Amino acid sequence: MGRLARVRARVDKTLDDHERRLDTLERSRWPLSSAAVLVAAGGLGVVLRQATGH
Repeated sequence: MGRLARVRARVDKTLDDHERRLDTLERSRWPLSSAAVLVAAGGLGVVLRQATGH
């Protein structure tokens, strides 16, 4: 195997590793809209609690 072929194989392996890591990160992140709903629900809860005098 020539030097260029070895470099190409190493680059392909590294790229595959990076793609796998990115896929894992993307699956573990919450979508922004879900986080916004949770924050809004928490804010509503605080407002309702203050409105009832607690």
